[in-house]
Amino acid sequence: MTSEAATAVVPEGKYVDIGDGLQVHYQEAGEPGQPVVIFLHGSGPGASGWSNFKGNYPAFAAAGFHVLVPDTLGFGHSSKPDVDYGLDLLVSALRRFTEALGVERAALIGNSHGGALAIQYALLHPDTVTRLVLMAPGGLEVRETYMKMEGIRAMMQAFFAPEGITKESLRVVFGLQLADPAKISDLTIEERHAIAITQPKRVMKTLSVPHLAPELGKLACPVLAFWGMQDRFCPSSGALAIASSCKQARVVLLTECGHWVMVEHPDLFNRTSIDFLQGR
Repeated sequence: MTSEAATAVVPEGKYVDIGDGLQVHYQEAGEPGQPVVIFLHGSGPGASGWSNFKGNYPAFAAAGFHVLVPDTLGFGHSSKPDVDYGLDLLVSALRRFTEALGVERAALIGNSHGGALAIQYALLHPDTVTRLVLMAPGGLEVRETYMKMEGIRAMMQAFFAPEGITKESLRVVFGLQLADPAKISDLTIEERHAIAITQPKRVMKTLSVPHLAPELGKLACPVLAFWGMQDRFCPSSGALAIASSCKQARVVLLTECGHWVMVEHPDLFNRTSIDFLQGR
């Protein structure tokens, strides 16, 4: 599905056909028959489920969950069709992914764009979603607000630069993901670059998310949300939208934390999320 260079740094897991000649690549951990948890990664150049969640999903499997970590269409090792990447397409692909694997109900864990995907999926398929864990989800502000964010501007400049994606431009982008840019590892840059150079520009050019904040009150399941106060991609005002609109919500705000709560504070994120999913 991607280049040999990409699979050398972002491990291949499994593939499943979802129709229309498309395949979704995913990592899997834990035992079938256990409660299912699906991790949904964010967007940005070179994103993949492995790169976002390799420090998290094994802990959930060890806690007794059957974990699935798919790559969204257009990202990771999944198919990258020449289409517009609206949220409806990706919700449909996620639905076909769960049906292909026989998953009837699952908890969804999503960060950034993956958080928006999780929200929209739960709104459209409420009977299939047990709980939501969201880390700075997209879609809670109007598009113009996001385009003013320092991180979003840097990300778009890197993706559409005439010279193409470079490791240097990615280091700038991902330095903005964390409160402390020194914590961005060389391995993260390698993982992202190897995938990014396989992505058609149409992926990022057409990726779109509707304004979901007015719909939050319709969510039927409990919600746990995390937000870093130094987030330079999705403004932390979204945390208040969740806390004030969702019927069953817990919101964790963290100082000294940027956009990647699960990377900057993995132990806290894993422990708090597992307790929530286990009903504690």
